[in-house]
Amino acid sequence: MLQNRARQAASTPPKSLSVHTGWMEPVTHGVNMFRNSVNSDPSCIIPVYQREAEASTRTGRPVNRRRRKSTKSELHPNHCTAINIIDWNTHEIRSTMYLARVFCRLHGYLQPISKAQAPLVSGLIRTQNEVRCWKYTAAPQSTSCHWQLQEECLELSYGGLMMHFDYVWLRDHCRSASCYNSKTNQRNLDTSNVELNIRPTNTRVDDENLFLTWPDGHVTRYNLSWLAQNSYEGQKQSAMQPRFIWNSDIYSNAKVPSANWDKFMTCDDELKKFLRNFLLYGIAFVEGVPPTVEATETVTQRVSLIRETMYGKMWNFTSDFSRGDTAYTKLALDRHTDTSYFQEPCGIQVFHCLRHEGTGGRTLLVDGFYSADQVLQKMPDNFELLARVPIKHEYIENVSDHRNHMIGIGPVLSVYPWNNEVYMIRYNNYDRAVINTIPHDIVKRWYVAHRELTTELRKPDNELWVKLKPGKVLFIDNWRVMHGRESFTGLRQLCGCYLTRDDVLNTARSLGLQA
Repeated sequence: MLQNRARQAASTPPKSLSVHTGWMEPVTHGVNMFRNSVNSDPSCIIPVYQREAEASTRTGRPVNRRRRKSTKSELHPNHCTAINIIDWNTHEIRSTMYLARVFCRLHGYLQPISKAQAPLVSGLIRTQNEVRCWKYTAAPQSTSCHWQLQEECLELSYGGLMMHFDYVWLRDHCRSASCYNSKTNQRNLDTSNVELNIRPTNTRVDDENLFLTWPDGHVTRYNLSWLAQNSYEGQKQSAMQPRFIWNSDIYSNAKVPSANWDKFMTCDDELKKFLRNFLLYGIAFVEGVPPTVEATETVTQRVSLIRETMYGKMWNFTSDFSRGDTAYTKLALDRHTDTSYFQEPCGIQVFHCLRHEGTGGRTLLVDGFYSADQVLQKMPDNFELLARVPIKHEYIENVSDHRNHMIGIGPVLSVYPWNNEVYMIRYNNYDRAVINTIPHDIVKRWYVAHRELTTELRKPDNELWVKLKPGKVLFIDNWRVMHGRESFTGLRQLCGCYLTRDDVLNTARSLGLQA
């Protein structure tokens, strides 16, 4: 549809080539929107629509997105030139008008995953070591502000970002003392009392704030940066949690330090560094911990409350098959996430090897987000299928006095729909139940997609092998990093627990980290 309109625009001469407000603002915004979104880092990855925009500007033809394969390119911010409307010819103006229409439509459009050729978060960057990171954009890079009252929403351009705010949303999010309790950070306003067809009677903007006057005379003040951060468009370009996705070489070259037991237990700065590394990489270590269950429990409680499950609060096991689980053997374990059979899988897992009198038993760690991103880049349709189709995982135990039957349902990849950011992976071939939630004409495609992800997960370059020793406690983000082990001989005693994810993130936020 956009291409047809582009052809019409190219074939129909404009009534006037003079500059007027009717079309200059969207053109200026369409060009500047992407220029301002480029990070100051010259290696910033440019969003896919900007690459298409540049190609269209050079050739004068709209890009056929159906035939485009997922690619990446780089652009230095200095390559984005200023607009000089006087020097434009008729052809350039038509092309730019087309781009403005495309930008304005695509910028606020919730793209379905099936059309996602690359992550939509603008903070996806590449460093010299090929480390790719979800990066949060906290503040606008420009302070220019333009606004317009539309029929059902306020259109606001600020910091290079075009935003749209429904009037009901604006009234509902008033932060005045009568509408919001800033001491408890809770609402006072009863949203059900807000008229659904409400519209401001007066609008005013200064350097930092937007002021709206409502029909009853109530005045609401919004900080412009707050609006940019909390707009749908702002969230679409931001990551909920910054992270570095890694393979073995990337993590090894990062030389992430371990926390020291003594400082970790007494110094909040050491705890903050530990949690920052954990949030960025999905794994973190504390060294120098006494090799006892009690000390392991103490170090975990420094981070979070322990999540008690049917395995107990703290578990301490050997290869005696005391529970109906392959983990209680000496066999090798392929990469997997734990408790995929919970409706909400455990967020964090803790391991501490108290002793090992034998050989083997190394721990395998694989960043599932890295592998998922590889699938997204190479086969976006497979990524979509893994993110949309729910499947069941099941745990049935009938050993000794233990009787458990757990079922969890969810897709292999859980993503935020507004920015396509993966936040959880359920991957456990041991505990995957009968597949009866996928229609027959889709199931083969699902197997193909699952095979693609498995291939990425099993690439040797993506495997990080760690030898756990007494005194070294490993924390794993169970929603992200898969673990496994090689087979072993001799007596091997391991203890650990699961942590409540909300409490871990709460601790991080309390220390000033984004989580």
